[in-house]
Amino acid sequence: MPGLPGTDPYVTIALGGWMHRLLRTFTALTAVAALGLAAGCSSGPDSGDSGGSGTKEQGAAPSATATKKPAHPFWVDPESAAARQVREWERKGRTRDAQALRRIAEQPMAVWPAGDDPAPDIREATRGAADGGRTAVLVAYNIPHRDCGQHSAGGAHDAEYYRTWLGSFAEAIGDSPALVILEPDAIPHIVDGCTPAQYHEERYQLLSEAIQRLKRQPRVKVYLDAGNPGWITDARKLTEPLRRAGVAKADGFSLNVSNFQSDETTKRYGRALSATVGGKHFVMDTSRNGRGPLAGDREDAWCNPPGRGLGTPPTDRTGDALLDAYLWIKRPGDSDGPCRGGPAAGEWWPDYALGLVRNAKA
Repeated sequence: MPGLPGTDPYVTIALGGWMHRLLRTFTALTAVAALGLAAGCSSGPDSGDSGGSGTKEQGAAPSATATKKPAHPFWVDPESAAARQVREWERKGRTRDAQALRRIAEQPMAVWPAGDDPAPDIREATRGAADGGRTAVLVAYNIPHRDCGQHSAGGAHDAEYYRTWLGSFAEAIGDSPALVILEPDAIPHIVDGCTPAQYHEERYQLLSEAIQRLKRQPRVKVYLDAGNPGWITDARKLTEPLRRAGVAKADGFSLNVSNFQSDETTKRYGRALSATVGGKHFVMDTSRNGRGPLAGDREDAWCNPPGRGLGTPPTDRTGDALLDAYLWIKRPGDSDGPCRGGPAAGEWWPDYALGLVRNAKA
């Protein structure tokens, strides 16, 4: 190393080594600071930041830490009617509508197994859920004398057939995690007198057996349906029917399935009902309650009401000790029945789905 003018060569060597070490330290500190600044611009998966107001350079790939984990443990069906509609509209150049409909397609929704054999639909859902480490949300909806002969009439033709069907439903779940909504409307239709009295005892027995059969699967949670606060307005009228149907052996009850009652109204109702059935927990359907129920006659407000909107997205982070989850049990965009120009109950209606998106809860 050449000497510095006017210095002892040994001092020069020592000084040179010190400067070299200083330079290395400065370089390392600069790199650490740069990394710290970069990390400060990204949202960690548990930060609660939903994206912030910052912008990325054009074409820059998002960092792994900027990807927010979903706020739910539930399975999203990649082949739902909404997902298929998104792809169809993209092919046809309806890109704006397709993008809007993603607000439905990218959320988890319940599976309502169709036909005489529920097993294929359930196996597809549970396999898909297992691949992503998620839980399938399923609806058992096949009780005899279902829906009192109204838009969703049907169901098993007798008790023995229902037992066989429910057994197939449970067996198809296997040891997969699943959340089952058990027989929407079945209990409220007893309470309001729609289901004839001669069928009540059989229904209580079948629901009780169904809960016990489903709970034999090791990772299943069962919620017996209890209608909505706009239907049976006095929650205490449901207490004894729920008990007779075996709610004590279920994980809880479900509320607001396919209805439009607001979150707060439904939660108040759920707490009141829980207090009469041993503190049971509940889940609630928020798929279409973003604007609350349609004003006016209740008889006219439940079937494809106009101006409704998507509600709280599915999540098990409810902030309420009794409320286990907000769920989209009714699949947004599926018709309630042939009213207001809609197709048959359960059929996909894309125009109605778009309306729900446009009126969605902020």
